Amino acid sequence: MLNETANGVYTIAVTPFLPDGALDFDSIDTMVDAYIERGATGLTVLGMMGEAGKLSAEESLAVVRRVVARASVPVVVGVSAPGFAAMSALSEASMDAGAAGVMVAPPSSLRTDAQILAYYHNTAQTLGKIPFVLQDFPLATGVQISSSVILQIVHDCPSCVMLKHEDWPGLEKISTLREASETGGARRISILCGNGGLYLLEEMMRGADGAMTGFGYPEMMAQVIAAFRGYEIDRARDIFDAYMPMVRYEAQPGMGLAIRKHTLAQQGMIAHPTLRKPGGSLTKASIAEVDALAARQRQKLAALGLEARSA
Repeated sequence: MLNETANGVYTIAVTPFLPDGALDFDSIDTMVDAYIERGATGLTVLGMMGEAGKLSAEESLAVVRRVVARASVPVVVGVSAPGFAAMSALSEASMDAGAAGVMVAPPSSLRTDAQILAYYHNTAQTLGKIPFVLQDFPLATGVQISSSVILQIVHDCPSCVMLKHEDWPGLEKISTLREASETGGARRISILCGNGGLYLLEEMMRGADGAMTGFGYPEMMAQVIAAFRGYEIDRARDIFDAYMPMVRYEAQPGMGLAIRKHTLAQQGMIAHPTLRKPGGSLTKASIAEVDALAARQRQKLAALGLEARSA
């Protein structure tokens, strides 16, 4: 069961599709195996980059069951939904399938602190004893959640055990939350960070427990965190610098998932780079740019004595 001690790398999994848009269950298996082999200590499915909104309820549960059956690490399931009935149904079915917890993002209709607090009070009541992750991603949701509101949610809702920190800029928020738990008496919860790893090292230095994000080369997060925990800050920076051009390129709004699926397919982690409609594909020019970055990345990693994955 997910709890406040969760740490490491909870990789945000893509949802693999066949060229015709059907779920690719064989690729789910190879993807799960590859994520874990590359350092994932947990997996998160049906997140925003998992194309959850394009799946039927039956498909969503089928993905959860397949991932949980394959994975040897905890699995968190994104259950954000317009209404609490759908959230409750997927949450209960996911936990019955063996998931460790669920993740809930605020709906874009929330505007005031009081509305945000009321929403997460209702979320906690709906989920009961199911542990949940508060997803703070204002760039996608349009909902600004202040540190004080997060602390109030943590105080009021014992089942909130993790913050998926994806504010940008948001380093000061991590510092504020950690100071509150270290010196202010607030309950300490796990903080795992997103944004494709753009600020991973700085987030770790501010007190984050790891990453909950995706990237076309998921081992990057594990390598950076391992170097950080070994007090090898310069090496952590060198590793991050080797991947940074690709992280930057993948961070392009509207293109990130297509880029990520392309690189995952090139490495054999999934069979096809298909996005379910509505969803675009990369042009020949974009593919050439990604492949050039990958070649350069392999050279830099080799110089660091790290295995260079194919792409």
